[in-house]
Amino acid sequence: MSFLQLVAGKPLATSEERAEHIGPISGIPVFGLDALSSAAYGPEAALTLLIPLGAAGIAHIVPISFAIIALLAVVFFSYCQTIDGYPHGGGSYTVASENLGETAGLLAAAALMIDYILNAAVGISAGVEALVSAFPSLLPHTLAFCLAILALLTLINIRGTKDTGIAFLIPTYMFIGTLIAVIGIGAFRAIGAHGHPVPIVSPPHMPPATSMLSLWLLAKVFSSGCTAMTGVEAVSNGTAAFRDPTQRNAKRTLTIIIVLLMIFLSGIALLCRAYNIGATDPASAGYQSILSQLISAVMGRGWFYYVGSASILAVLALSANTSYADFPRLTRAIAMNDYLPHVFKIRGRRLLYSHGIVALVGFTAALLIAFGGITDRLIPLFAIGAFMAFTLSQAGIVMHWKKQGGRGSFHRMIVNGIGAVATGLTLVVVLVAKFTAGAWIVAILIPALIFLMLAVRRHYRGVGQEIAIDRPIRLDNLAEPLVIVPLDRWSRITEKGLRFAMKLSDHVEAVHVDAEECRDEVAEMWQRNVALPIEQTGRAVPKLIFLSSPYRFVLMPLVEHILQVEREHPDRQIAVLVPELVVKHWWQTPLHNQRAQVLKLFLLVRGNQRITVINIPWYL
Repeated sequence: MSFLQLVAGKPLATSEERAEHIGPISGIPVFGLDALSSAAYGPEAALTLLIPLGAAGIAHIVPISFAIIALLAVVFFSYCQTIDGYPHGGGSYTVASENLGETAGLLAAAALMIDYILNAAVGISAGVEALVSAFPSLLPHTLAFCLAILALLTLINIRGTKDTGIAFLIPTYMFIGTLIAVIGIGAFRAIGAHGHPVPIVSPPHMPPATSMLSLWLLAKVFSSGCTAMTGVEAVSNGTAAFRDPTQRNAKRTLTIIIVLLMIFLSGIALLCRAYNIGATDPASAGYQSILSQLISAVMGRGWFYYVGSASILAVLALSANTSYADFPRLTRAIAMNDYLPHVFKIRGRRLLYSHGIVALVGFTAALLIAFGGITDRLIPLFAIGAFMAFTLSQAGIVMHWKKQGGRGSFHRMIVNGIGAVATGLTLVVVLVAKFTAGAWIVAILIPALIFLMLAVRRHYRGVGQEIAIDRPIRLDNLAEPLVIVPLDRWSRITEKGLRFAMKLSDHVEAVHVDAEECRDEVAEMWQRNVALPIEQTGRAVPKLIFLSSPYRFVLMPLVEHILQVEREHPDRQIAVLVPELVVKHWWQTPLHNQRAQVLKLFLLVRGNQRITVINIPWYL
């Protein structure tokens, strides 16, 4: 087994795709980590904005969390119907494009691409913050840990959907079990203490209040807390990854994810109020995440704390896997409609759309570096793309049921219509509340991405029109080409090039650029090794042409000569044969002149339809 197969797994045949499909148990780690892990940073983001209210601000997290849970319930029912309507995968881009038109589809595509990239960055940075909470001495190395986790996730995901789900099973269910245990035990103690339990490890004291509660502050807190809803769309977008019965398994997975997320959000909010746990400044030396404080307060700082912290770190970091699962599928769907480079349609050796993964990793790394790996700095950019996608998807599904008609369609329209209105209003709140905090960046990026996708589409349409042909092959002007062979010195490489040229045509030019003042030596070599042997056979001798180069340039005089020949023979095809040495090992490449590669590049850039470049390799 090669090193590549050991790391990335053996190649999978197209016929093996069915074996890569997953069930609900594996579906939760693959498609649910984003949604489940957002229970860690969603409440934290909301509580961070309540810091100016001091201890009094903690009480407001409960009604805000329950408002988010109510919205989550609406979105859940809407996406269950999306799975029914699009059993082969109904992401926002597909739904909006088919039912609301090109503009809405591109808007959903841009929003989703940004959302998936931000999800990966936020998930990883939140995971590292959990690590830093347990080991504060690691705070200066936050960015390094973020990039290391990104590299590890990439390594795991290139093995394919099935292997990824298996690899993430243990940390996912450890996280779920840990959090349910903390919420259950914490709730039992809170009830036994009549709502005022004594924490085992007291949380940090909240600073004194510095501002008053306002509707604007509540709107900002709600919009930050809504980041807990990101990732809900992942299951409907990846429905095709589930094994039969596809729709039932997808809906079962979505139901488990949503129920768990509701338990987590409500439990964290109620326990934070009961144990008087608030957010701390993530940039300060004494920073502790909300979940770190909660586990300490309920379970203490023993082995359970470190196991729980490890599971939170793992799941938060692995939550970026939702982006790995869906971003390549999204870019592939967009590329199928010519709005992104066609390279995104190519399936790799493990049946993955590998180029989408490469793009995701590159953009995520850039974001982490730009924002120093700090979750709080990334949160203002988050959720806008997700809620825009939610809204367009639900509105598109309403039109889908309207077009489909039939029994039950009106009821389905009502459910999805409520979802569209609810998520649309939330989008407005999130955009307004977070605009000055960084949401303006997303507001600029989305139109810029749409403009870019339209430009890509125009390019592909133009290329398609130019190369399209609706007639039989032309049989006129099939004269032999005029062949030009660059000549340096007599070698096996030169011989191979000249022999191939003489097979192609009787009109061959060998061109030597005299940059080293060795004209006489080359002429003598030509006469002895080429001209005389060919004359003896009665064949036409190739024409030897010398180009002077007083400044020792080689490539440009050669290119100019080729272009001049093309102009002088407007009715002829010009074939340029480029002999080159091909070494056995990659590290030997810098040891040899790379003029052949540069010459081909110059001819491709400056050439035209009548100039053909043919590579003549000599393999060592």
